[in-house]
Amino acid sequence: MRTIQIRLAEIIEALSKALDMTEGQPPGHCIRACFIGTHIGREIGMPDAALQELYYTLLLKDLGCSSNAARICELYLADDISFKRDFKLIDGSLSQVLGFVLGHTGLQAGLAGRFRSILNIMQNGGQIVTDLIQTRCQRGAEIARQMRFSEDVAGGVLNLDEHWNGGGRPLGIVGEAIPLFSRIALLSQVADIFQMSGGPEAAMAEIRKRAGSWFDPALTAAFARAAARPAFWETLRSPELETVVLESEPGRQAIMADDDYLDDIAAAFARVIDAKSPYTSGHSDRVALFTDLIAEEMGIDAEGRRFLHRAALLHDIGKLGVSNSVLDKPGKLDDGEWLAMRRHAEFSEEILSHIGAFADVARIGGAHHERLDGKGYPRGLTADEIPMEVRIVSTADVFDALTADRPYRAAMPIAQAFAILWEGAGGAHDPICIEALQRALRKTPLTLSEPVVGASAAA
Repeated sequence: MRTIQIRLAEIIEALSKALDMTEGQPPGHCIRACFIGTHIGREIGMPDAALQELYYTLLLKDLGCSSNAARICELYLADDISFKRDFKLIDGSLSQVLGFVLGHTGLQAGLAGRFRSILNIMQNGGQIVTDLIQTRCQRGAEIARQMRFSEDVAGGVLNLDEHWNGGGRPLGIVGEAIPLFSRIALLSQVADIFQMSGGPEAAMAEIRKRAGSWFDPALTAAFARAAARPAFWETLRSPELETVVLESEPGRQAIMADDDYLDDIAAAFARVIDAKSPYTSGHSDRVALFTDLIAEEMGIDAEGRRFLHRAALLHDIGKLGVSNSVLDKPGKLDDGEWLAMRRHAEFSEEILSHIGAFADVARIGGAHHERLDGKGYPRGLTADEIPMEVRIVSTADVFDALTADRPYRAAMPIAQAFAILWEGAGGAHDPICIEALQRALRKTPLTLSEPVVGASAAA
């Protein structure tokens, strides 16, 4: 097994940008929160070992953010990304909550539907918010553990939305019973959100206002001391901040990691991706399976199959930047919605290209919707410009999309899915890949209840 030298911080920093997209935050939010939070940690004298775990808690604080997106869209009849962005600007007071609900619920729905949604939220709002936060935090902690982070990091993610005075959610934990990492992460999150929307003075005012209610007063004082130091705000708002944060990792070291660890990270982020929509639950894992079946039939070696497996797991990471109002729409997308959907491939390539360990799979993330006849997106590549690795993942992706439920139709039988693939053979997809997938599936129990149609029968 290969053992390679990687900077774990580089991978996590880059992946955190995908979380920012889902939360509707300006790019680099988690990185800026990490800068703020580690300064607070140093201000209170945390040792390097604890600071390093805090560092990763801050970068990963939003790991569970995709898991409640579909529910927000359903309950509030709203664009989940802008909803999440704006929700973070309210302080939880009754007047602000009421104003937010009235101003964000059902704006694109009919009047009757909007009325019913608002009524439901007014009657059950407390429990709704608790459930949304609980889902988000529990999923985030689970994924942190899957990525081999400690229980302290997982606990920091799990308790992110608890408040010093016990008014947070989902458990209403009070004071120092809230993990220190969570207390720092929440303060850092709010500080960044308000400094981005209103500048340093707005951030300081909001932190002071919530001291003793949302925030530990001692941490509020530590933040004030750190923020008063020369160049704090200038560095925080600098285009070089990502490099600064990467190079200032507490206890900085190049971590030796084998391929198994990179596989675990890819698998964990596949869970973040697939949690975005109920219609994509398990999609990345199934695409990875179908990809491997094709690759095995084509005689691709173990190293190549491992590369393809990671690419399949991460190919849709850009969907984290697409609203569920588009992803889960039951009807035909309008021009604007279709444009937003198409951008997910560009987002995938952009995110993955900044991760050294995953840069090779970026071209697959960016090109998995290209077609051999040049009618795909985002670049309209033609056959000679589309590598076989892309063709394999693309075929697996479409096969899973056809055989799984979608908001606009039920799952198709395997035979029908292959009929559609063969109709587009040579134009949309490579017939070599289609045939390889058919051969593989003939050898599996999937065909016991349903025969797989061959190329000649589908023609």
